[in-house]
Amino acid sequence: MGDELDAGPQVGRLPAVLHLVTDPRRRGAQLLAHDLHREMSARAGASAIAALAPHPDGALDIPVLGPKRYARATLRALRRAARRADVVVAHGSSTLPACAAALLGARTPFVYVNIGDPRHWAGSGTRRLRVGAALHRAAAVAAISPGAVGVLRECFRLPERRLTVIPNARRADRFPPADPAGRRAAREALGLPPDGAVAAVVGALAPEKRVDLAVEAVARSEGVHLAVAGAGPLRERLEALAAESAPGRVTFLGNVDEPGTVYRAADVLLLSSDSEGVPGVLVEAALAAVPAAATDVGWVGDVVVDGRTGALAEPGDADALAAALERVLADREALGAAAREHALERFELSVVADAWQELLARVAHR
Repeated sequence: MGDELDAGPQVGRLPAVLHLVTDPRRRGAQLLAHDLHREMSARAGASAIAALAPHPDGALDIPVLGPKRYARATLRALRRAARRADVVVAHGSSTLPACAAALLGARTPFVYVNIGDPRHWAGSGTRRLRVGAALHRAAAVAAISPGAVGVLRECFRLPERRLTVIPNARRADRFPPADPAGRRAAREALGLPPDGAVAAVVGALAPEKRVDLAVEAVARSEGVHLAVAGAGPLRERLEALAAESAPGRVTFLGNVDEPGTVYRAADVLLLSSDSEGVPGVLVEAALAAVPAAATDVGWVGDVVVDGRTGALAEPGDADALAAALERVLADREALGAAAREHALERFELSVVADAWQELLARVAHR
C-alpha cells in the first residue's frame, strides 16, 4: 500500500484518497482507478490504491488486501487502510458491499463509482434491495453518464445531492493516433494482414459482451478482418464459430498488455455487448482516432455519436451491426478525427480528474 496516507486526515490540503478495486485485472473499473491514482499522486495529492483480492489474471501492479473479496481478514484490512485516508473511492460493484460492511461506523466516508448499468447488474428485486442499502451508506455516488443518474434515482431512490456525473476517462498520451507506418508496424506485431480493413474487439470473452455478434457481423462484411483482444470462458466456442462463418478472417490475440497496439492496427472498433455503461475501450479507441460501430446499450451513445463519431446498431442484431460497420468504414477518417476531438473534450483524464478532485474535497470536508 505504501505510506502515502500515513499522515492521516488533515485540513487545508488535497484529501488523502484510497482507491479500492475488486482485483488487479486489467478491466475497466481497475484501469480508471489506476489512472486516477497516478494522476492524483502527480498532483501532489496523497493517494493509495488496493484490491480486495487477488486474481490469476491480475496484470496491474496493485497491492491486495486479503485472500477473498469478502473474507473477514480482507474487510479488517480495508477498515485499517481507510483510517489513513480522508475518503475511500470504491470502483466496481464488488467494492460497494465491501465498503458498506467494512466502513460501517467508521469516520472515513466512501464514494462509489457506478460504471455499469444498474438495471443489468442489480436486476432482481432482492439484489436491488441489497444494492440500494449499500448505496445509501455511500457519502456520494459518481455516475459516468447523466442517463445513469436517472436510473440510480429511479431504482434506488438516491437523493439528488448524493449524485454527481463524472465521465469515464483515459490518458490521451497513452493512445496517440497511428500514422500509416505505425499501423503497418502494429499489424505486423500482432500477426494481422498488412492490407485491407481491420476491425477490433477489445474486452473479455464473456456472455454479455456478445462477441459472437461481432464475428457474425464481420462474416457479413466482405474483405474485413477481425482482431479479438481478450480472454474468457467463451474463447473455444467463438473460435469454432469464426472457423465456420468467417474462415481465415478472425485472429484471436488473447490478453494484450498494451491495447494501444490493437487500436493502432485497427480501422474500427466493434462493440457488440448486450449491456454496458460507458466502456473505457470506446474512450481509448476514440482518443486513438479509431471510430466505433457499437450496439446502442447503456450510455454507449455518450461516446459513439451516431453518424458523427461512429455508428450505432440495435443490440442482438448481427445484420444491423454489419451495416453499422460498413457505414464507419465508408467514412473512417472523418469519423475518427471527430471521435478523437469529442474524447479529448469530455473523456481525457486531466479534465475528468479536476471534477474528481472537487468531489473528493467536498466529501472529505463535509
